[in-house]
Amino acid sequence: MSAQKIVIICAPRMSEVVAQEVRDLNLKVDSVERLSVTLYGDFKTAMKLNLHLRCANRVLLEATSFEAHTANDLYKHIRKFDWEMYIPLTGYFTIDSYVHNDTIRDNRFANQKMKDAIADRFMRDFQKRPDSGSDRSRTCLYLHWVENRAQVYFDTTGETIAKHGYRINPWKAPMIESLAAAAILNSKWNKESHFINPMCGSGTLAIEAALIALNIIPGMFRENYGFMHLRQFRKDDFDQLMQEAIANEKDAPSHMRIIASDHDSKALDAARTNAEEAGVDHLIEFVQCDYAEAEVPYGPGVVIMNPEYGERLGEEEELLPVYQGIGDFFKQQCDGKRAYVFTGNIPLGKRIGLRASRRIEMQNGRIDCRLFEYEMYR
Repeated sequence: MSAQKIVIICAPRMSEVVAQEVRDLNLKVDSVERLSVTLYGDFKTAMKLNLHLRCANRVLLEATSFEAHTANDLYKHIRKFDWEMYIPLTGYFTIDSYVHNDTIRDNRFANQKMKDAIADRFMRDFQKRPDSGSDRSRTCLYLHWVENRAQVYFDTTGETIAKHGYRINPWKAPMIESLAAAAILNSKWNKESHFINPMCGSGTLAIEAALIALNIIPGMFRENYGFMHLRQFRKDDFDQLMQEAIANEKDAPSHMRIIASDHDSKALDAARTNAEEAGVDHLIEFVQCDYAEAEVPYGPGVVIMNPEYGERLGEEEELLPVYQGIGDFFKQQCDGKRAYVFTGNIPLGKRIGLRASRRIEMQNGRIDCRLFEYEMYR
């Protein structure tokens, strides 16, 4: 099969960024939905997407689709499919699902029915079957069953690609890597000018910026994907994709500086550890200081901050001076830069005291967030 449906699953408000990532890989986007991006390609396309996408969650490759009114219909169609062409007899598979069908009260029942159908087919033809369970480190299958339409996918990702694999020390409530990358890609940073990140915490924003600048793919830090456990996997194809990615890496522009600062020495220790794991510690200058004292070098670039949101009662009032201080810092020290604040506290974001040129809607888990952009004209 050469032109299979590929569905990229992403977090809320991330699909447009992911769609642009797909286009940047010279692949044609078929459709963009709230939580997904769809295109058509082959097994190798799915591998490439897993390796390259910074802002997605998982990559699904369609196996089969059919009409199913009841669990018995599901069983019948699943048992007909030639699973032995994809799942090794000595392998292992797990099933995840989204089910919205009047005859099904619990997704786990649909999952069990699908698992039984696959197992029964193997037992009928081979008198043995692959193991199954909840472990996502091997072959992963995904059932999307809405009303009377069922679609079954190979989850070629396995464990989510939203985590990029270098963050050994997460420190306190960090941005997940995919969200940090999306904030950067939503900004107008050109990947060559200065990138200043006061309040850096565990360093995720600065590290993602360095990886983007050097064109290092997230797949460099990961050793296992769901696609590796399907019979279609060819190591030669995988090695070729990795070699192409390495050949496309870049040197950092000599004039560019990435500066990550924080007042907390333990946060900086975590950031340095993570940057070393990502192999970009040589590119990031780590400085212990209050955000108001952060160095902002002359020349074009962006300043991006991710202050605390103040989620607990009473914290918002305590954080008000911080947000107002950020506005003063931008006005006094960030001439000629584009300045950004990513926050999950929109009322506090409005107290920065500057007129935002853009308010980009984003989401951190279930928290409604904004990336505020300020053009600090000289």
